[in-house]
Amino acid sequence: MKRFNYSDLSKAAIQKLVQRNVDPAEEIRAVVEDVIKNVRANGDKALFDYAAKFDKVELKSLFIEKDEIGQLASTLQPDQKQALQMAYDNIYKFHQTQLKTEDKVETMPGVTCWRELRPIEKVGLYIPGGTAVLPSTFLMLGIPAQIAGCHEIVVCSPPQRNGKVNAYIAYVAHLLGIEKIYLIGGSQAIAAMAYGTESIPKVDKIFGPGNQYVTKAKTIIQSTTNTAIDMPAGPSEVLVIADESAVPEYVAADLLAQAEHGVDSQSVLVTTSTELAEKVQAELTKQLPVLPRAEIAGKAIDNSYIVITNTLDEAMDFSNQYAPEHLILATASWRQITGNIINAGSVFLGNLTPESAGDYASGTNHTLPTSAYARAYSGVSVDSFVKKITFQHITPDGIKNIGPTVETLAELEGLQAHKNAVTVRMK
Repeated sequence: MKRFNYSDLSKAAIQKLVQRNVDPAEEIRAVVEDVIKNVRANGDKALFDYAAKFDKVELKSLFIEKDEIGQLASTLQPDQKQALQMAYDNIYKFHQTQLKTEDKVETMPGVTCWRELRPIEKVGLYIPGGTAVLPSTFLMLGIPAQIAGCHEIVVCSPPQRNGKVNAYIAYVAHLLGIEKIYLIGGSQAIAAMAYGTESIPKVDKIFGPGNQYVTKAKTIIQSTTNTAIDMPAGPSEVLVIADESAVPEYVAADLLAQAEHGVDSQSVLVTTSTELAEKVQAELTKQLPVLPRAEIAGKAIDNSYIVITNTLDEAMDFSNQYAPEHLILATASWRQITGNIINAGSVFLGNLTPESAGDYASGTNHTLPTSAYARAYSGVSVDSFVKKITFQHITPDGIKNIGPTVETLAELEGLQAHKNAVTVRMK
């Protein structure tokens, strides 16, 4: 991994360093726009063609249903079912606390305001299935959608070579009560859910991470249709802040855990200890070759780097500029710096809290903002699947109390009809 000294970096150099997943020639946009145009024009036919082209499978159907899902789910081993069930239980328990009724507020005598939650009616869940199949993502999206009470949940995931879905995906569908899975991946899945095809319903909001093509499709869809997205969640990333109290073996394992997601993933180490940095490098050399996905992880590590800082405060300053999807505080002093976190998707505290726990089963959601979008976006939660509608009610005393204020404000803005709507009630 390349190494930089924080004190040597100018503001411009830092900005260049924290920038990632850019598409300066807009090559990705051009490809994705063609896919969206084709799906919009040709519907299911385009989806069958893309399955043959990208997934190397000739599909007979664009979906599988309840009976087939059940058959695939039944092939799992008992320990696999138990692990998925435990993850389901923990994620459900954490997210269930997010569904809260808000208090009514009397802003002045006779004027009462409040908000009520309503589920988004139709949501689309994109479950990646490229170089790695992610049933955990299905749990992370399906459970809050279920808790929110969404009326229709459309699930898309790339087909396997046998024209089916992975058995783990099928088992999660069983846990969630999902009776149909659409066998579509990539930007074509995003286009299908945004516009609808003969087989696939149009949805109101699309959720789920993916590669740069999926992310680009989501950003295009958000700006060109009335379908919303959760966030621009692209290639995964981790930033580890570590000092001399960190365990090099753990830090290296965390960096590699993120790197194995894909060649465009990024793992960044920011440390106050040059000695630790060297030990982590040695551990990477030791741990990387034995990984089944060593080639992928190795390319991601080549795209990653180490920053040496003088203090933990400097490390946190760099982290806030990077705005990581995952932030690990590999230090015994983590309590001293958590208050300085401004930009991060999800945070893992101390030497015994690996990012993998949040990816799978601690309970928090792993669908998080990447590419510095943590500066403005939160991770997926039950809030992502609901709308908060405001209500107000005014009594006879209330209209007398608030009426003159509204009349004056409407008049100073020159909106006489607004004033009249109050005046006629005041008579």
